[in-house]
Amino acid sequence: MERDPKRTIVVGVDGSEGARRALDWAIDTAKATGMTLQLVHGIDVGVAATMPYGTGMVFEQLEESGSALLKADVEYVRAAGVEVSSELDLGSSAQAVLQASKHAAMLVLGSRGHGGFAGLLMGSVSMYCVHHAHCPVVVVPPPEH
Repeated sequence: MERDPKRTIVVGVDGSEGARRALDWAIDTAKATGMTLQLVHGIDVGVAATMPYGTGMVFEQLEESGSALLKADVEYVRAAGVEVSSELDLGSSAQAVLQASKHAAMLVLGSRGHGGFAGLLMGSVSMYCVHHAHCPVVVVPPPEH
């Protein structure tokens, strides 16, 4: 089924608390507007390619883990009563969501992904997307302390 770009919200998901807040925001928005969600998870093959002992098993593990993450998030969205599709992309997270943004009304991201160094990467993904996306971008901030 082909999506209507004017009725689609793309959400970058990575299993982090920030991504879950973004997903919850997108679900609320989809319910209020009758839009659908497309969940996108990018597997950074650059990181896997630098690991020792080859990449075959690493790629399989990353793919399995990305697929499991997407499946759980799709079930979460469906349980909320929102129409959803998903996409697992081999490549950088930023490129995956930017590509999907070409066919979306908006792109929704968390302000940070996983903590530590990975958190810095997700922060750079959201910052990059703010400047390069093909649609409006919503960056959902962390809760106030």
